[in-house]
Amino acid sequence: MTGQANHTGTSRQTGYASAARAGTRGGDRPVTARTQAPAGQTQQPTRPATSYQRTFHGQTDQVSQVRREVAGYLAGCPASNDLVLIADELAANAILHTRSRGSSFRVRCELSPGAARIEVEDMGGPWRHRKPDDRPHGLDIVQALTGPDGWGTRAASDGHRTVWARLSWEAGT
Repeated sequence: MTGQANHTGTSRQTGYASAARAGTRGGDRPVTARTQAPAGQTQQPTRPATSYQRTFHGQTDQVSQVRREVAGYLAGCPASNDLVLIADELAANAILHTRSRGSSFRVRCELSPGAARIEVEDMGGPWRHRKPDDRPHGLDIVQALTGPDGWGTRAASDGHRTVWARLSWEAGT
């Protein structure tokens, strides 16, 4: 992977404020993590972490919009090309293989020094095991970029499913 960041995947989720708790829809903006300041003092940022979140229509033309917006959010990130590819694969899967087709899905991304996490939340549906063949599939591409512990799925009680991936690199590269 000439010209791309050297990164490794990890399933460690600590250190990330959940973008899902932001509760905003479309047109979301980056935020900075803050701590509670003592009475009478101003709050100060604790670390430079920003998040992106948006809900998209479950139509195939939205995949290119996901790519553009995630690329814009990750501008300057050493692993942006790989993260945009991951976002593309996860968004396409949400549209093609879940109940999000014709409805909606949500993309969340959080960027912090040395790491980024991307999630696509879809409306769920049966998990379809792929047919054995020799061609790579979207999640094979995601795993090739993140490593086996750098991505996963999480089911919610409402039937929705979140597929996440995480890339890390040496901070300062």
